[in-house]
Amino acid sequence: MAATGVEDVPRHSVHTLVFRSLKRTHDMFLSDYSAIPEPDEAAEKIRAAAKAESEYGPVIKATLDARRRKEANLALPEVPIPVTVDQTTGAVTAPQKATLMLTDGSTPGSKLTDHKGPSTDLVALSRPKVSTEDSVRALLPRKAPMMAKPIWHAPWKLYRVISGHTGWVRCVDVEPGNEWFASGGADRIIKIWDLASGKLRLSLTGHVSAVRAVKVAPNQPYLFSAGEDKQVKCWDLEYNKVIRHYHGHLSAVQDLSVHPTIDVLVTCARDSTARVWDMRTKAQVHCLSGHTNTVASVVCQAVDPQVITGSHDSTVRLWDLAAGRSVATLTQHKKSIRALTLHPKLYMFASGSPDNIKQWKCPNGEFVQNLTGHNAIINSLACNEDGVLVSGADNGSLQFWDWKSGFCFQKAQTKPQPGSIDSEAGIYALTFDKSGSRLISAEADKSIKMYKEDETATEDSHPVLWRPEILKKKVY
Repeated sequence: MAATGVEDVPRHSVHTLVFRSLKRTHDMFLSDYSAIPEPDEAAEKIRAAAKAESEYGPVIKATLDARRRKEANLALPEVPIPVTVDQTTGAVTAPQKATLMLTDGSTPGSKLTDHKGPSTDLVALSRPKVSTEDSVRALLPRKAPMMAKPIWHAPWKLYRVISGHTGWVRCVDVEPGNEWFASGGADRIIKIWDLASGKLRLSLTGHVSAVRAVKVAPNQPYLFSAGEDKQVKCWDLEYNKVIRHYHGHLSAVQDLSVHPTIDVLVTCARDSTARVWDMRTKAQVHCLSGHTNTVASVVCQAVDPQVITGSHDSTVRLWDLAAGRSVATLTQHKKSIRALTLHPKLYMFASGSPDNIKQWKCPNGEFVQNLTGHNAIINSLACNEDGVLVSGADNGSLQFWDWKSGFCFQKAQTKPQPGSIDSEAGIYALTFDKSGSRLISAEADKSIKMYKEDETATEDSHPVLWRPEILKKKVY
């Protein structure tokens, strides 16, 4: 080894080499290791100035302008006034003082250094004095009125009770022709009823657990049903039998909605998902995941957002149907959301929760107002074209609201049928018929109740008890 002139390098283990490398790295960056950088005063001043300019820019500008005008008036030089003495009487007279202003609103004193000759653009003005407080107050936004005056609506009254189910009635829907409606309940049976007479037309069996949702397709002769047996069925109303099953949900299906223009339906379940199905091929188009708890309600509309879901995780999500993803999450509710409804005419929707009912504006989900006062677990919402919003709760209470003003113009309490216990007074589903003149409720006392407007009521017999100084609209 000595003859070649190459020294033998001592060999170390990998463990030793790694720790040596770590020590060198630590020594190199020891001064900056986990040290908080010193605050930069210049950067902090720039940040504070930018924040003040963005929030209070107009107010600061108005204050500075007023201060400059005041300083300019104080700095105005005294101009000697010519005095004439009457030789006979000895009286001293001075010409009448005139208020002169330049055309740009400034005083002559501020222009003395700019004009070398006599100014020709002097205009005599008598302008009222504007204080600094008034100018600042004019720039601040004015408060909107607290509450819009409600429109008068006739009170609603119960006119029919339909019995036929042997379990809780969980869902109800009216067909597009307004001739019959379907209901489903905990007795696992779907029943078809005549809307005019209330008589039973047909009973459909096939579910092996409680039926939680029924919907009649607007453009096809199909009836869709979903239940706690995880099944979603498509019934052919010409043959009165099941023709399709939609498999995919991992838990009980809570609600379903049929798209008004596209041949798809959307279902939501306890597996925290909403699923979009092709109506004819039975294929799953999207699995809308994002909620962290049971998705209790879903609605579809023809324009964006085409799918809206409400969940027990206290959020409402707006979904892009083409991309299959969430575009907005509304987190203003504090408790679980069990009910959603669309306004038939306005580009708005409402969500119901035990804390309150909230109205939102599409397509971005902008918050409009709160409807407070229905202090119960709200299971269902329904709205008609006249702007009557109805909310039904777990304790059997019904409240009727004016959509525009958020004013509750009627409260009602349902009565359980003979043989039912008092706790079986819950209202699980509400829907208006296609004319909006009849309201159908599905209840826990195994009955279906129908309401209509009181035709004899007038504004004099049932006035609106509206006191805006007491009823103030809350923001959140």
